[in-house]
Amino acid sequence: MPDIRVLIVDDDPLVRSALSHFVARDPAIDVIGQAENGLEAIAFIEKDQPDVVMMDVQMPEMNGIEATAAIADRWPGVRVLAVTTLDGSDTVLPMLSAGASGYLLKDSSAESIVTGVREVHSGASSLSPRIASLLVKHVRSTEPLAGDTELEELTEREAEVLERLAQGMSNSEIAQSLIVSEGTVKAHLGRIMAKWQVRDRVQILVTAAHAGLVDFR
Repeated sequence: MPDIRVLIVDDDPLVRSALSHFVARDPAIDVIGQAENGLEAIAFIEKDQPDVVMMDVQMPEMNGIEATAAIADRWPGVRVLAVTTLDGSDTVLPMLSAGASGYLLKDSSAESIVTGVREVHSGASSLSPRIASLLVKHVRSTEPLAGDTELEELTEREAEVLERLAQGMSNSEIAQSLIVSEGTVKAHLGRIMAKWQVRDRVQILVTAAHAGLVDFR
């Protein structure tokens, strides 16, 4: 029986249909509804709360950034995964700041999109490699490096996990790269979050970028 209930929000019906087809092939995922803008999404969530909302950014009436902020405020247990063609800092950063747990581009593989849904549902975060790179570049270029705040040092393996996270790898991809189990990767990420007192993978990247621990220059 499917255990991840998904709402797809996009103003293009063909995109909604394609995304539904991609993710519904996973037996653990059930697409329970579709909406064409943020207002429709919120109305749907009021009646039947999904576990994950796959959210486009640019839509009429209420865009994805506004809708994500409203969802994060009213239903903090509902996870939002941005799925869009827009990869500029003027959309990526506001979307993540509004409360999105992940940001994938529509040209991502079907497998990557399914993995993204699973990851945000499990409490992790999912970022396309280009988005991870953009996030780090933006933080490094707009924020001063943290001089007074000392981060607890990472172990060699935790640093290896961080390096791959900054490349936009999923937990499973990191596991394959390091030849360890996915559970081991999750444990390392959990220890990094605890050491740095952050809540998710996105905040790990932001913190590491502030400290100059990852760089894409």
